[in-house]
Amino acid sequence: MNYKRCIIIVNTYKEESKRLGAEIKEYLSTLGVHADIFMFNGFSEQYPFPGYDFVITMGGDGTVLFAARGCAPLGIPIFPVNFGSFGFIASVQRNEWKRELDIFLKGDAFIDERSMLKADLVRGGTRRLRATGLNDIVVCGKTAAHTISFNVSYDGVSLGEIKADGIIISTATGSTAYSASAGGPIIDPGLDALVLTLVNAFSLSSRPLVLSPKGELAIEILPSRISDVVISVDGQIPVDLHVGDIVKIKQAEGRAKLIGCTKEKFYDALRSKLNWSGGPQHA
Repeated sequence: MNYKRCIIIVNTYKEESKRLGAEIKEYLSTLGVHADIFMFNGFSEQYPFPGYDFVITMGGDGTVLFAARGCAPLGIPIFPVNFGSFGFIASVQRNEWKRELDIFLKGDAFIDERSMLKADLVRGGTRRLRATGLNDIVVCGKTAAHTISFNVSYDGVSLGEIKADGIIISTATGSTAYSASAGGPIIDPGLDALVLTLVNAFSLSSRPLVLSPKGELAIEILPSRISDVVISVDGQIPVDLHVGDIVKIKQAEGRAKLIGCTKEKFYDALRSKLNWSGGPQHA
């Protein structure tokens, strides 16, 4: 493909991101690629991606998640330069951006396609909200350490009434994020899966579930001692839920295209960031 237009997403909280974003824009101009810069402060309802051939993100995984939500439906690839401290998705390091960008522009880069989640909030039989995410969809209490009750079903088959501080539905990509911190399994990002992980479940027998992405999960909010229940997608601004609301979650149609996110980089990140050592080290 002949790439002619690019948008660079600059994380406004990272000064180095602004400087390097301007440097990359200048470099692209010498190659005949027009680039615009979009300033991203962590939350945005605006997705300025139509009309561009590819996107460069200058931040951590949160910046990539923002780009993925806007780019996946359009089939636009994302070049994720890492400015975060614990990222698994933004895998292009700052000191290698030029080499990796040249490989991409020549058409030789590996582009990994990751599945996304789609959530529909149904209230009184009417859909009130639709959102997509690359990492996860979380239903929980608005404040910490408050148990909520909900019914969970998968393709119409009941998984039971559950009491917990929250429930996380993640993709394989999101399995290394909030789900992992809540005790969920780490899934190879090449797999399509729905990962169901409970947060501080009332029952000690509760275990994470890995489900086929071909099915649909439904979470119905039941009456509980607290009424402040929210849903958030990829950690974005939460939306209030009411008793009787049903959240339907399934795999989205579009897939995020991540440039240079190889299996080798994923497992390198696991080894380095989770401090895998393979066992005691002997002198």
